[in-house]
Amino acid sequence: MKNEKNDVGHINSLSRPTKGCAGDTGEWRVFRPVRDERKCNNCLLCWVYCPEASITKEGVEIDYQYCKGCGVCAVECPTGAISMVKEKKS
Repeated sequence: MKNEKNDVGHINSLSRPTKGCAGDTGEWRVFRPVRDERKCNNCLLCWVYCPEASITKEGVEIDYQYCKGCGVCAVECPTGAISMVKEKKS
């Protein structure tokens, strides 16, 4: 018989993304999230909902090395502080 407490703990650990769980973004991202510090109220909903864990809790910084540009942070931001900006190809 399995220990339910351990099973739940194991499931919880799997539900948390780790830095770079899907790898580096590379050159394929089309849009990048840009945060307007004047509009941001530091509610951290962007941090909570980011599927790649690319947003830091301290200072609300976006790690573009791992950000996939999915836009979830912009959709969840209640103040509209995050906008999706088209990437410039170099």
